[in-house]
Amino acid sequence: MIHIPTAPWYHYLGDLAAWLAAFLGARWFYRQHRPSVEGLAARTTPGYFVSLAAGGALGAWLLGSLNTLRDARPVLSHSIAGALAGAIVAVEIWKWSRGVRESTGGPFVIPLSLGIIVGRWGCLFAGLGDQTYGVPTRLPWGVDVGDGISRHPVQIYESLSMALFLSVYWAALAQRRPWAARHGFHAFVLAYAIQRFAWEFLKPYPTLIGPFNLFHFVMIGLCAYALLWIARGRGDAPARRA
Repeated sequence: MIHIPTAPWYHYLGDLAAWLAAFLGARWFYRQHRPSVEGLAARTTPGYFVSLAAGGALGAWLLGSLNTLRDARPVLSHSIAGALAGAIVAVEIWKWSRGVRESTGGPFVIPLSLGIIVGRWGCLFAGLGDQTYGVPTRLPWGVDVGDGISRHPVQIYESLSMALFLSVYWAALAQRRPWAARHGFHAFVLAYAIQRFAWEFLKPYPTLIGPFNLFHFVMIGLCAYALLWIARGRGDAPARRA
């Protein structure tokens, strides 16, 4: 068992580091793929970003709280999975109302991935209060996050999973692979949902049906969304979809 030094305020340091990583990722993407970013700006209005931010905030707190309010110690909380789902719903509603049919998520793939990769370490060091810890395990890499119990380091599992996706996506961008240009955001959503669905089995969240908790069903919805877009082959010209 590995002892992790924890403190609630580490979560805020993790948030700051995640936002910084996301900013640097966005800056790099803008410099390397400027036409894609300018294409997004040309196809949207400020209302797009208002919808994105509002949907993300609402989804984060709504789904996070719906999950933790069912716990033995009910509390309000927020969730990155809820933020992603809420932002997607809000943006798709905005696009539908404006007649925008192409994908607009490409420029967000690297910033979001980096934010999750870095931010999950803040969740780990925040300890039990963050309520993202895993169930007990006897595996040698189990971590003690403050209660003396060896637990699955699900935060690290998620960080490493998204780092693997990002390395594949980054290489595909460099090689100008069509899927990275056409469906990069949908691949990100699919990868995130699949790995998050798996790790949810290793969290002590209250279940809804059988072994499945709220986020299992959210991840199923995200998978369906991503697969639908990929199957339909929708999007703008590859040069602008990166």
